[in-house]
Amino acid sequence: MSMDKSFQTIVIGGGQAGLAAGYFLAQQNDSFTILDENRRTGEVWRNRWDSLRLFTPSKYNGLPGMPFPKPDFYFPTKDEAADYLEAYAGRFNLPVQHGVKVELLTYNDQGYRISTGAGSFHARNVIVATGPYQKPYTPAFAQELDPTILQVHSSAYRNPGQISVQNILVVGAGNSGAEIGLELARAGKRVWLAGRDVGRIPADKVGRILGGRPYWWFISRVLSVVTPIGRKMRSNVLYHGAPLIRASRQEVLDAGIESIPRISGVLSGKPKVEDGRSLPAEGVIWATGFRPDFKWIDLPVFDENGYPRHQRGIVQGAPGLYFVGLPFQTALTSALLGGVGADAAYIAGQIANGGRSA
Repeated sequence: MSMDKSFQTIVIGGGQAGLAAGYFLAQQNDSFTILDENRRTGEVWRNRWDSLRLFTPSKYNGLPGMPFPKPDFYFPTKDEAADYLEAYAGRFNLPVQHGVKVELLTYNDQGYRISTGAGSFHARNVIVATGPYQKPYTPAFAQELDPTILQVHSSAYRNPGQISVQNILVVGAGNSGAEIGLELARAGKRVWLAGRDVGRIPADKVGRILGGRPYWWFISRVLSVVTPIGRKMRSNVLYHGAPLIRASRQEVLDAGIESIPRISGVLSGKPKVEDGRSLPAEGVIWATGFRPDFKWIDLPVFDENGYPRHQRGIVQGAPGLYFVGLPFQTALTSALLGGVGADAAYIAGQIANGGRSA
């Protein structure tokens, strides 16, 4: 490619959020490209743990214009999700440039400048669609644990064969923690699952009623930033994890997993539970989620927690800068395959209107 390229809009990130944004930009005949640091579409999904299945059934996993090609209430594997994204990009001929890592985003009188290892790009509008899984988070006290204790973040976990020890503490009782804990327990490990109860929205049962319409309406419209219950849940989701969707607390108990309160620190090199006891854990899986990592955006648009200050993905104080795919951007569904399209449509509409209806 040439060293300098200009577009009306540049999308940063070629996962589900970036592809959904691209779908609507293409419909608007926008001059745009999608920059993706991965070598292949769907790479983020392919790199998750071996047995991972989506936490929502196929009926709710379609991006705009292309239903997920599996039975409605089937839970797809992570590789099926990756293949679907790759097929989606191909079907709509979306202009994804792979292997292009954005190093810096700045703004000047001419618009936005995107510096990458493959040269500079310029655009009037930028959509940041880098997704919720950015910087794996582990608490600071993790480094105080006895060095003989095996520590693995959920992003690096692949399968029970990777875990050589018997007594495992899984920290974080959201979807990832519950599912990894279940897999380890079924492989014969002794497992503690630490963390607050994040609640449950049973997509497997309630989600089937009336073809799933009431369920999807609830998680996309009621659990949204415009309702009191939605705003309360947004705070929980951003800092404590989303509600369980497929696994249940009962299933965890039935598998012989011991549910315990939060881990509050370290006692004599061992994990210390909030109730004061220490655990004889030989390994810790940190299912403690991710934190935003927007250091490459050199603009004063972030709050004290590193999240962009925005209204439905429109960034205040930075005309032409938008986000799609943030956790709970507008609703619980915002970062999900089946929910990201609504936010992408809204942002593409803003760009078509020149950003006038923010």
